[in-house]
Amino acid sequence: MIITVASFKGGVGKTTSAIHLAAFLQGQGETVLIDADPNRSALGWASRGELPFSVVDQWDAEETIKPSSNVVIDTPARPIPEDLAALARTCDLLVLPTTPDVLALDALVLTVEYLKAISTSHYRILITSIPPRPSKAGQEVKELLQEANLPIFDQGIRRFAAFQKAALQGVPVYMVKDQRAETGWQDYENVGGEILEIMNVRDLENNATEEPEVKDFF
Repeated sequence: MIITVASFKGGVGKTTSAIHLAAFLQGQGETVLIDADPNRSALGWASRGELPFSVVDQWDAEETIKPSSNVVIDTPARPIPEDLAALARTCDLLVLPTTPDVLALDALVLTVEYLKAISTSHYRILITSIPPRPSKAGQEVKELLQEANLPIFDQGIRRFAAFQKAALQGVPVYMVKDQRAETGWQDYENVGGEILEIMNVRDLENNATEEPEVKDFF
């Protein structure tokens, strides 16, 4: 399984999402995170502590990844349209994180418009950094995207300081000492569960469209 995390805007939780989706998938099978971002944010995260999966530079990926591995790709912020097209062609699911603010949503609209132009539909929007109550920003943005019939994860990622602590310590959020750490991890576990459901449904659909095997009984 190849999961690519991409955004036309920085600061939307792209690397945080890549790290934690890789941590979730590692629980399903061997997983490798490819850091294709020139800022090397994922490699920097890994260098400060210990992650339960391998993080490799994009140039070393071919020598490192086994055919059976799950792969998560952390992409450059603001990829050019041609790069986004290539990323979409080579992954099973494109995850588009966005924060619930106007500038992030403007960038998301540009991304979605381009994906529609190249007839790509295997993407899912992930709302990140959702502010705590009484703010209704997260729910309002979710409803707005649903009304536009855009594919969106049911689970969003709430804004917790625990994620910043995790980045500083170089570990997944569930390893930091913070009262919100486990809740933050549960958000990503739920997103991971949705990804598995998407992949299972797609596998069933692909199997249903395959030609039935004709056996030779004579």
